[in-house]
Amino acid sequence: MPARAAAPGAPVEEARRPRGRHRGRLTRFRQSALVLALAGLAVCLGVTPAAADSAACTHHFSGPQICIRLEGSGGRNAVTGIWTNPPPRAAFRTVFLFRDGEHVDTARATRSGRTLARSWPRWDTGTGVELCVKFRGSRRTACQTTG
Repeated sequence: MPARAAAPGAPVEEARRPRGRHRGRLTRFRQSALVLALAGLAVCLGVTPAAADSAACTHHFSGPQICIRLEGSGGRNAVTGIWTNPPPRAAFRTVFLFRDGEHVDTARATRSGRTLARSWPRWDTGTGVELCVKFRGSRRTACQTTG
């Protein structure tokens, strides 16, 4: 049977949907459960197992600000050297990595925004070892001891 048009001023019939005693609560419960599950997943993905990340910067507020960041756990760390306020036109600079005072590597740090940075992949740095970075053009050295 074809649907008839409603007369002007007549109440419009509400769309039919299945109704149940707990229908609305169940939907809200499922939504809440999904939100909690996704939040838990996000937290789990953001945490690395037994991470012991740390960073140290030079504390001279006038002049170059050099930082070192260690990412890893125990004696296995990735090392990043950062120059937070390099000269404005510096697109890259040479950075030196030291382990307990001995030169380990020389690399090229490149500009990313307002900083120059260079990362070395995770390697066996050892525990209780002092790692330092120094940039060419700066007399400052940033050091951090591994955990």
